Amino acid sequence: MVSAPLDRNIIRNLYKQGKSLPLVATELRCSVHKVVYWMTKYNIPRRSRSDAVYRMYNPSGDPFKIKSHMTKEDVLLFGLGMGIYLGEGNKVAKHSLRIANTNPLILKLFIKFLKDICQFRKDRMSYSIVCFHDTKPDVARVYWSEQLRISPEKFGRITRIPTQGKGTYRRKSEYGVCTIQANNIKLTAWLREKIRNLETTLPR
Repeated sequence: MVSAPLDRNIIRNLYKQGKSLPLVATELRCSVHKVVYWMTKYNIPRRSRSDAVYRMYNPSGDPFKIKSHMTKEDVLLFGLGMGIYLGEGNKVAKHSLRIANTNPLILKLFIKFLKDICQFRKDRMSYSIVCFHDTKPDVARVYWSEQLRISPEKFGRITRIPTQGKGTYRRKSEYGVCTIQANNIKLTAWLREKIRNLETTLPR
């Protein structure tokens, strides 16, 4: 007995909603193999593995929306955000925008850039602290919590490292180094593309 064909529009609509193949199969009460067969039969394009992974971690869609109409203040903030990332950002990580610094103002400006220009969801930002072994973690946690106006619990476990020789590190890094991170590969790619475009306009 030949099983009944799956409806083209139903498959396409479920898949366009971002559902994975197993979820589509569950909805239609059939096997994944059957879903794949009829998608191929109907020429419904399948997402790449990277797109599938992205949708799995972002089931509600992109956690950001770049502001389209900017005021003069927004343009200034946008420039500051790019400058901070150029100077202080981690350029190796492909999936996140990561800034580490001992200066609260730099971090606050970048957070404002993420919130106001990128309209990045606040709950998707993560924070961490690295401090020297003779810095009290609880003191560092309270300091950065007050400076950035976030809950102390957001920092999780604080990493402590040995003192790096003698010098003025206590004055410069008394409360450790704080890192803020916006985890999203599309947002990271967008900002890096903006920076590449900027580089092409600079005089050689």
